[in-house]
Amino acid sequence: MHRLRTRLIAVFFLATLAPLALTIWLVRSLIDRSFDLTATRELDHVSRSLEVTGRELYRRARLSLQTKPAPDRVVQAPWPQDLAAFATGNEPERFELTGPDGDHLRYLVRQGPRIAVYEESLGPVGLSKLARQYSEARAQVEKARERDWRGGFFTTFLVLASATWLLALALLVYLTHRIAQPIQQLAGALRRFGQGEANVRVPVHRLDEIGQAIDGFNDMAAQLERNRERFLFVARLESWQMLARKMAHEVKNSLTPIRLTVEEMVARHGSSDPAFLKQAAQIVADEVTGLERRVRAFSDLASEPPVHPAALDVNALLEERMAFLKSGHPEVSYQSRLDSATPRAWADEDLVRGILTNLMENAAQAAPAILSLSQRLADGRVAIEVHDSGPGLSPTARQSLFEPTISFKKSGMGLGLSIARKSALLNRGDIELIDSELGGAAFRVILPAVAESS
Repeated sequence: MHRLRTRLIAVFFLATLAPLALTIWLVRSLIDRSFDLTATRELDHVSRSLEVTGRELYRRARLSLQTKPAPDRVVQAPWPQDLAAFATGNEPERFELTGPDGDHLRYLVRQGPRIAVYEESLGPVGLSKLARQYSEARAQVEKARERDWRGGFFTTFLVLASATWLLALALLVYLTHRIAQPIQQLAGALRRFGQGEANVRVPVHRLDEIGQAIDGFNDMAAQLERNRERFLFVARLESWQMLARKMAHEVKNSLTPIRLTVEEMVARHGSSDPAFLKQAAQIVADEVTGLERRVRAFSDLASEPPVHPAALDVNALLEERMAFLKSGHPEVSYQSRLDSATPRAWADEDLVRGILTNLMENAAQAAPAILSLSQRLADGRVAIEVHDSGPGLSPTARQSLFEPTISFKKSGMGLGLSIARKSALLNRGDIELIDSELGGAAFRVILPAVAESS
């Protein structure tokens, strides 16, 4: 069930681990190279060179003072403040840096009760300033070494790269779940549909290619379910047609001689008891006429009339049928809501007229109000609807609504809806039971529309 998600995650591992390892190696190399090129190493070299230079300069200045032929001055008590520390001590000689930046070197020598002072300028170079700069440079070098910037940068990069990779992995797991779950649902629905569950559907809440595939499956399943219902209806209808042919043939063979005999009986024996014979003959004739009507209904069910489709104005046909039925049912209130944008249907006018007559006649017998309307469906086909305000249909009646049945009611044979649906199927359409706007029963006749180029 999860092989697709596992494969996607495995592909992610294979596709990212090698580039991630290469990136880490490159970053490590670049960090090492960048630190090799930083000023810290140069500062280390310069500070050491500065130390050597300062020491050499100091050594030469001392040597120059020690070989100087005569002191610059000789001082005796009372001692000046800058010589008091040396005068009270026991050192025979001392070297001191003087000046604000240590740019002079002074050599003090004890000569009995006097002190000889030798002085020499070090030029623009101040050894005190040089010493401070050297100390600061060494402190920067030692600080850089103690902090290990190189290791810190690499560790930080490694943590960030790992966190980014793990975040991408988590995002991939989420996305693979989003991708794999609807595919698994679609696969399960296909398996169940193949096992015979024609009403299986997959809920869809997305607009991408997967959502379009699920929509396509749902549409295909709905279409196959409708085709399956039509196929079953046609198969059952064929068995009824065969029975109807046999029954019509047998009954017709008996009806004609019965009617002729009764009429002859009335003609010959009208004088013996005219009233009774006339009444009996009328009863027999009426029953024979009813049987003939039933036989014709079965003949219509069994026959396969030729279909001559043509461009049909469904709005005009609806208005014509309503005007025709108003005379027979003046107590019924007729309403119409015809869409002027409804395209013409491509169907046989006689068959469609028979369908509408049957539906409107049934509605007029069941309800005091009828609503008829026309409209264009989303797939471009034409829909004609007939609604009534009657009591509606029971669940039992809905289950066998279009099944051929035998009814001995005076006004119907029980075959009308079966014949009407058969006529719709012959026109490459169908009849559906829908919810009525008036609260009763409602039927929708679906017919193919005339092509735009026609």
